[in-house]
Amino acid sequence: MIAVVDSGSGNLRSVAKALERAGDVRVEITSDPRVVRGADRVVVPGQGAFADTMLGLTSRGLDEAVREAIAAGRPYLGICLGLQVLFDESEEHGPVRGLGLLRGRVVRFAARPGLKVPHMGWNSVVLRNGDTLWRGLPDPAYVYFVHSYYAVPDDPRITALTTDYGGDICAAVRHENLFATQFHPEKSQAIGLGLLANFVRA
Repeated sequence: MIAVVDSGSGNLRSVAKALERAGDVRVEITSDPRVVRGADRVVVPGQGAFADTMLGLTSRGLDEAVREAIAAGRPYLGICLGLQVLFDESEEHGPVRGLGLLRGRVVRFAARPGLKVPHMGWNSVVLRNGDTLWRGLPDPAYVYFVHSYYAVPDDPRITALTTDYGGDICAAVRHENLFATQFHPEKSQAIGLGLLANFVRA
């Protein structure tokens, strides 16, 4: 069973439906820490503000449930804010503390002429480190983004994919059983479904 974590924000229904389309798997949207701890795989989507997502996780006890599932070696997929909350902190309305599972910060795009913020729409991603969750997918590939902030990992080796938006930025991270994307697989058509299918089989 895949637990899609409900922190009070996020595109939960479309993520769940995309996972079900990607593989023969039971998907449960849940805000129950016990369900998260017992899941075979954990997905944390998110939309909106970093602080709201963190509050939604901590107030429900989901932060510790997610940490425990990850520590137990369960495959984790973070989407958008589900990537950002893995890091130490975000400067969005902050600094605001994250889960601290990955070293680094989440920062806003710097203002510059011609660069629209938020970064919204289709953009190409380039594979930086080979990964089983990208097996069978093209490099580069076009995926769908909606964000004003992005992660800056302390260790560049965990950056799995980058995208060029005013310079190369982190588009996905991989660390042990963690995989997380700044883009939205559930909105990225065939590429997104391919990524989700690989996650379901992970």
